[in-house]
Amino acid sequence: MISRRFTTSDGVTLHVIESRPASAAPGAPVIALVPGWSMPASIWRAQLDALGRRHTVVALDPRGQGNSEVPPGGYTLERRAADIAEFLAAYPRVVLVGWSLGALESLEYVARNGESRLAGLVLVDSSVGENPRPGKSDFLDRLKRDREAALDAFMRAIFRTPPAEADLRALVAGAQRMPLDASVSLLSYPVPREHWRDIARSVRAPLLYVVTPQFSAQAGNLKKNRPATGVVVFESAGHALFADEPARFDAVLEEFVERVWPAR
Repeated sequence: MISRRFTTSDGVTLHVIESRPASAAPGAPVIALVPGWSMPASIWRAQLDALGRRHTVVALDPRGQGNSEVPPGGYTLERRAADIAEFLAAYPRVVLVGWSLGALESLEYVARNGESRLAGLVLVDSSVGENPRPGKSDFLDRLKRDREAALDAFMRAIFRTPPAEADLRALVAGAQRMPLDASVSLLSYPVPREHWRDIARSVRAPLLYVVTPQFSAQAGNLKKNRPATGVVVFESAGHALFADEPARFDAVLEEFVERVWPAR
């Protein structure tokens, strides 16, 4: 596993973790992982370790997250989608995997940049604008009132089985590197829910939607409106389902990659 950095078109240094097998099939797509709100690329460590034995797997630390630079600005939907585009520019063909906020930013990347690099798209446990609408949350209010306490509760809630206490504390500390107003901005993109629905329904590349029960009804409606969509429900996992059940998630992702790019 190696680290590399690149500089975005607006001058921000972003960090990437890469895992490469000793030999990869010529022309095989790279598995490109985009984490959720406030999360580091290292949240995908199980996938980088296991899938990296057979595939080139790369994970992005979005701006303000993980080991990337924390700039004063650029925490907008347009800029974050541009960051993904510039991250993927190093790889000719990818299976793009976005989790939570990263799934929405991956959809925005597709809408703005097209699908020329896309062998497949995987959306992981994120609301994609289909019905039913998620219930209201007071998380932003709690974040503004007591950021550390809100983040601590958030980190504990996303795992079915929490990681070690030191790892949880590291996630909370890492999330606080980003300015509070930037954190709030990322959870307040000024687009209607239907924006995500329309992009997801129009994706032409193979699409897999991997969810926990909170989004299973949305998954059913996306499949109804886009019948080619693959759906997998992790009934017993937390929001970070790929960390709770890494072996199962890796197998699902491996099967999807093999389907969109059969071994030559």
